[in-house]
Amino acid sequence: MRTRTLTLAAAAGAALLATATLPASASGAATPKSAQEGSVSAADLLAKVTSCSQISNGKYRTDQETAATVPVCGKNGAVFWKADMDIDCDGQTTSKCNSSTDPWFQNDTAFHQSDGKPLRADSLPYVVVPSPSGIWKYSGSGIKGGGVVAVIYNNKVEYAVVGDTGPTQIIGEASYATAKALGIDPNPATGGADSGVTYILFKNSQVSPIESHSAAVTLGDRLAKQFIAGN
Repeated sequence: MRTRTLTLAAAAGAALLATATLPASASGAATPKSAQEGSVSAADLLAKVTSCSQISNGKYRTDQETAATVPVCGKNGAVFWKADMDIDCDGQTTSKCNSSTDPWFQNDTAFHQSDGKPLRADSLPYVVVPSPSGIWKYSGSGIKGGGVVAVIYNNKVEYAVVGDTGPTQIIGEASYATAKALGIDPNPATGGADSGVTYILFKNSQVSPIESHSAAVTLGDRLAKQFIAGN
């Protein structure tokens, strides 16, 4: 739920120097151990998203300063986009995600755990979707909070949930835990990936409880198989 700009680079550096260790908030979520989750390979998923049937009314920027080049594409049972990965550290305050480590930190997420608390970015893989706008409204495509996302990078698959919303014109962001599991630098101020990340969001899916990563993997693997068979 942030807007990143290059003008904050100096602030990011200062924030890193001022990093403090804070007690982690309990969430019940376990940090994923493997970046190749489920039984469907990255290659098989990527083979189904080589072409784009654009469903968005326009295209998104990957950062505030870049041109709008990323469409939201439609497939049977899913939508997808190919973009970068900025790091979202919003939600519960922990030693890795706080106002000292992240210049853009916000202590809330658009969607909450079953106990009402914000999500925990450093242990729960989640993806950020653009807030509704004239470009695209995620709910109109069957995407909801807690929906399952297959995130693919460097031939690895990580299952995540839709956990937060971001700027209306920017796309390509996921939680600290998502990045770490995929081998991407998860530092919220300096990390991320410039390109090469594919996000496949399965329509009308929802993990319950949203904070259960194991449930996301189980449901994601089943939906990935259906996606392969149906496209």
